[in-house]
Amino acid sequence: MRDLTQGGLEHLALNWATVRERWDLAQTIEGCARHGIPGIAPWREPVQAMGAAAARRRIKDAGLRVSGYCRAGLFPAADAAGLQAAIDDNRRAIDEAAALGAECLVILGGGMPAGSRDLPLARRQAQDGLAAILPHARACGVPLAIEPLHPMYAADRCCVSTLKQANDLCEKLDPYDDGGLGLAIDVYHVFWDPELEREVQRAGAAGRILAFHVCDWLVPTRDMLLDRGMMGDGVIDIRRIRGLVEAAGYAGLIEVEIFSRDDWWRRDPEEVLAVIAERYRTVV
Repeated sequence: MRDLTQGGLEHLALNWATVRERWDLAQTIEGCARHGIPGIAPWREPVQAMGAAAARRRIKDAGLRVSGYCRAGLFPAADAAGLQAAIDDNRRAIDEAAALGAECLVILGGGMPAGSRDLPLARRQAQDGLAAILPHARACGVPLAIEPLHPMYAADRCCVSTLKQANDLCEKLDPYDDGGLGLAIDVYHVFWDPELEREVQRAGAAGRILAFHVCDWLVPTRDMLLDRGMMGDGVIDIRRIRGLVEAAGYAGLIEVEIFSRDDWWRRDPEEVLAVIAERYRTVV
């Protein structure tokens, strides 16, 4: 396992969502460069506002890598027209990711359409949507990173809830390991999984671990979406999970992604980045 306690922050990346309430994308790029954080993961909304070409220039001029681009997927729809609209939007997201030089495009399965109780249908639609966009992603050189989310989001955000489901999707859609499809592993969403070690090893054996995200699970958690903790403030054994992921072959950036409406989003981002750097060395 890599030693993060010595030297600089060469394996660290910041997801823009961590500072989204106080900094725009330009400020985040500048902040990462100022704090010695070499990676950034932008979201589509600020990239579209700035323009992908302009965002690429700013990021490149700052000497940063784009660890990932957030987010696409969200395929399930109430009808064929809705599913096609999602597929079309995903192709645009792939084009944006390619323009940024992103190392992967993060894919969420999406939840059930309004009024639906058919979770298996949502999962089939997610699989069909992925199959439809994978050729375009390969042509653009943009790997798709399926990110399973905690089961509490299965109804409204992500019908892919476990690493096993994500691995199964990869094997169905890319049975010959032709590339272009893999996983984003976020400790917040997978730490609870009794099959975690086996499924990380399975993904690693196929070379499919494309991204690794960290934050912490607070006890109690006051909001299902917006109460993630800074690394070290909760109950996740982050270092153990990083050890599993790196033993499986992952050597990429470690991306911090924290949604924290009542705490970290209210703080000065300069403080947030300083704490991230300290916890990267002492906790991650």
